[in-house]
Amino acid sequence: MRFYDERILPHLVDKACSMGQVMKLRQQLVPLARGRVLEVGMGSGVNLALYNPEQVEHVYGLEPSEGMRRKALKNLESSPVSVEWLGLPGEQIPLADNSIDTVLLTFTLCTIPDWHTALQQMKRVLKPGGELLFLEHGEAPHETTRKWQHRITPGWKKIAGGCHLNRHIADLIRQAGFEITELENLYMPNAPKIAGYLYKGRAVKPSEEAQGNAENP
Repeated sequence: MRFYDERILPHLVDKACSMGQVMKLRQQLVPLARGRVLEVGMGSGVNLALYNPEQVEHVYGLEPSEGMRRKALKNLESSPVSVEWLGLPGEQIPLADNSIDTVLLTFTLCTIPDWHTALQQMKRVLKPGGELLFLEHGEAPHETTRKWQHRITPGWKKIAGGCHLNRHIADLIRQAGFEITELENLYMPNAPKIAGYLYKGRAVKPSEEAQGNAENP
């Protein structure tokens, strides 16, 4: 499977995640990033061209897949912002506490094995009031689609790099202690419903004072 994971899967993921409709949604989200940015699951770097260099200081790209990092070389060469690779999984983020202004997640949270630890790490490195921008696919609200998502996910994970079709993205983000400030749900046009239900939005890391009040009501 290593040959498949490092040589074939990166090409398939890159194609699937850079189709026209997907890119339109990325174009709505990525330019909102500001300051020092952590992109978790940078993949082939398709978001790089969408960053606004006037408001982004630096981008840390977390991507554990060697195959995806190879795939990203062309996009890195033409990037309008400075980029630094962090070749570790999402559960391990080698950055200081409260050092990041924006975390960007695009079609990544579905694949991280320990999503809770990963989100806790993202919250740790975000400054109080810092923003999490997300565009993810996940559990659909309609019962028939949801049932098929649960049935297919065990086999799907084996061929899709650990991708879960059935994670309720908004709930995961809330459970990690983020406050969602903006959320849009939609089925992506011309995509299979089991893989095309999207969560697009923004969330913030509460200020330390707000977190303390929540923990000690």
